[in-house]
Amino acid sequence: MEHYTVTGMSCAACQARVEKAVSGVPGVTSCAVSLLTNSMSVEGTASSDAVIKAVEKAGYGASVRGASQKNGAAQAGGVEEGLADTETPVLKKRLIFSVAFLLILMYITMGHNMLGWPVPVFFEHNHLGLTLLQLLLSAAVIVINQKFFISGTKSLLGGAPNMDTLVSLGSAVSFLWSTVVFFRMCGMITNGADNMSLMELYHNELYFESAAMIPALITVGKLLESISKGRTTSALKNLIKLKPKKARLIRDGVEVEVDTDEVRPGDIFAVKPGDSVPVDGFVLDGQSAIDESALTGESIPVDKAAGDRVSAATINRSGYIRCQATRVGEDTTLSQIIRMVSDAAATKAPIARIADKVSGIFVPAVIGIALLVFIGWLLSGAAASDALARAICVLVISCPCALGLATPVAIMVGNGLGARNGILIKNGEALETIGKIDTVVLDKTGTVTEGTPVVTDVVTVPGISEEQLFVKALAMEQRSEHPLAKAIVTEGEKRGIQPEEVTEFQALPGSGIEAVLRGKKLCAGNRAYMMAVLGGSPAVLKSSVQSGSEVLTEAIPGGQEEALFAVGGRLASEGKTPLYFAEDGQLLGMIAVADVIKKTSPQAIHDLKNLGIRVVMLTGDNEKTAAYIGAQAGVDEVIANVLPDQKEAVIRRLQESGRVAMVGDGINDAPALTRADVGIAIGAGTDVAIDSAGIVLVNSGLEDVAASVRLGRGTLRNIHENLFWAFFYNLICIPLAAGLYGLKMNPMFGAAAMSLSSVTVCLNALRLNLLKIRDNSHDKPRKKWFEGKTDQGRSIATDTACADACVLPVDQAGEAAADDAVSAANTVTLLVEGMMCTHCEAAVKKALEGLSCIRSAKADFTTGKVLVEPAGELKIPAIKKAVKEAGYKYKELLQ
Repeated sequence: MEHYTVTGMSCAACQARVEKAVSGVPGVTSCAVSLLTNSMSVEGTASSDAVIKAVEKAGYGASVRGASQKNGAAQAGGVEEGLADTETPVLKKRLIFSVAFLLILMYITMGHNMLGWPVPVFFEHNHLGLTLLQLLLSAAVIVINQKFFISGTKSLLGGAPNMDTLVSLGSAVSFLWSTVVFFRMCGMITNGADNMSLMELYHNELYFESAAMIPALITVGKLLESISKGRTTSALKNLIKLKPKKARLIRDGVEVEVDTDEVRPGDIFAVKPGDSVPVDGFVLDGQSAIDESALTGESIPVDKAAGDRVSAATINRSGYIRCQATRVGEDTTLSQIIRMVSDAAATKAPIARIADKVSGIFVPAVIGIALLVFIGWLLSGAAASDALARAICVLVISCPCALGLATPVAIMVGNGLGARNGILIKNGEALETIGKIDTVVLDKTGTVTEGTPVVTDVVTVPGISEEQLFVKALAMEQRSEHPLAKAIVTEGEKRGIQPEEVTEFQALPGSGIEAVLRGKKLCAGNRAYMMAVLGGSPAVLKSSVQSGSEVLTEAIPGGQEEALFAVGGRLASEGKTPLYFAEDGQLLGMIAVADVIKKTSPQAIHDLKNLGIRVVMLTGDNEKTAAYIGAQAGVDEVIANVLPDQKEAVIRRLQESGRVAMVGDGINDAPALTRADVGIAIGAGTDVAIDSAGIVLVNSGLEDVAASVRLGRGTLRNIHENLFWAFFYNLICIPLAAGLYGLKMNPMFGAAAMSLSSVTVCLNALRLNLLKIRDNSHDKPRKKWFEGKTDQGRSIATDTACADACVLPVDQAGEAAADDAVSAANTVTLLVEGMMCTHCEAAVKKALEGLSCIRSAKADFTTGKVLVEPAGELKIPAIKKAVKEAGYKYKELLQ
């Protein structure tokens, strides 16, 4: 595939014209043009010279993109070629000068002629002089906006007339007609006519103000469109800015700072705390916590040790590490995301504006009608001047102002209404599309959930109060920069606990932390780490679980460690992260931290369902956490274990069954936001996510997604009403102008009718301000069109790009959460070897639950244990076979 930069495009018609021209080149198999990025992707055997020549023949410019760049700069630099906003400054200048001349012209035609406003003495009753002044002023506006006339003429001569053709024809015919009238007035003066004889022509036959007003109004619309387009393309600019500029290469044992583009696969590089990882690679030695939120959207840094992978643009938050480069330049994960955003923008079918769709038929039809009217009246014996006047009247009365304004004025009012309600809509396409959405896909972290870890549960051993646990926990965690530690520190501060100073603090990446407080060694960390430092003794634990304002206390009998870890396992199944604390080898308790669901999420999702929209939650988190959050939120379907580069593929697959909106807040969501029919960014999210989306929710609330849908539907309804009026007006007035009703219409009345039509469209658009977008009382009942389509969603998991994705329908999500609460009294425990991650847990669970003797199974890869609820007598040979076929080893039956 060859990429090109295209210059000179200003509207969707330009985009379509370039696509049509290049598609006709021999050897071109496919062509996709993006107005957003001013880029073009071409597949086939055609030479670049032939493609460029076709574009130039169509009236535009083209060049091969990034031809002079190398390595990663080719992608970034090539994309940047099409992102420079050169159109907006030109349109601003055109509009300023157009308005300057138009104001003088309107002062004469409206102010002086109709309201009697004063003019210089030498213009008083000087109809010929005033006419000449109007001619010069309107000619100046036409010259300033000559691009419309050039484009309209080229498209007409090329056999594909567009809206520019009607604009230029309406303006040009009004100007030429008025110019002819001016020459008639000159002839009358030559023949001795008095000033009174000129008055009728001056007041009734001149349309210079129409000739100037039409291109000036269209320029306003073009300017607004250009500004919106420029803001949208800033997504790619911000993605490119994320790429680290420097790398610390290690050569002959010495650190040397070089440009990132100089790094090659196999090079050894160092990353200090606070530095960005320059390229993709793996850790050779050292330990650290890497903030991968730039790629994954997850707020919790990931612990890295020797052998672990690191990605470009992620940030080292703690230790010093040495890594070996594996993927550089265009091959890094960040560059792939940049490429996906660019390609999605270039290949996504643009939503054609309704007026542009109709103009392909309307424009040539109006021109044809005008010619038929002229010829018909000539054949009927009418004077040539009368026939021409009627033909001109047809063109003037069918001027595309009403048709052209029908969509943009409604979108402008809709945008204003949205802005007042904290919903920023960047372009008209997004506003049109959101009203037609069938499926809404929600990112989990920061969208459905708060995005910031908080303390949810506290469990203490007998003799230790919650305050005592927090005193010691706070003393250690205040020294850590881990987000989980910050959650504990925040909770401790809320409880009014003053942190004490510790000594010998040490962070153990991937395990936990250690410190000494008043001569006693404190330890905190995950289950594996705590099992290595603790000794067990029978005890009874006191569990204090915070649930809103309630505090639930329960007694848990059993061995100290076993009971505590059992509670931790239950909390982990709910998507929470348990942190265990000990002092001098004695267990103190556990604090669970989690990213909790937003209070407004369930109601917001309920509103979307009532609007007839399918709601899917998409996340890179494991299926247990995803299922629990999804069940709480009430979504229709959960898709878990999705990597950043897979999200875009999931959106593409969902689009096979309807229009899709993606709601996200992270850089990792950018490709999916761009691929979706409309992207919706949470206002508190990253700049790239915001720039990649067509709609931004300033208040960061999911309830505004439903409000956006109501706004989009209301705007679409208004656009349809405007278009109906525009066509109804033309169906009535064009025959009237043609004289079919036995009446002769003066072109002046045609111009007045045209203005009235435009005013009517604008007034109808203003009705949108009365729309209550937060009122759910008029929402349509939930449709059932998507039910039974879970199998199609499930096929996402079999897609090559989504092989690891886990698709859970809403009913299974609920079952998954319920499975975790199975009473131990009704289960037996199996020991299975070989499980290494949550994917292994899911594989073992699926294998065992496929047996008729097992009702349900719950696997834990950290202990190798599987809790099984029998459906009858267990058949060990069948269990062994099922586990072996899944790729694991059955070891023994524990109980």
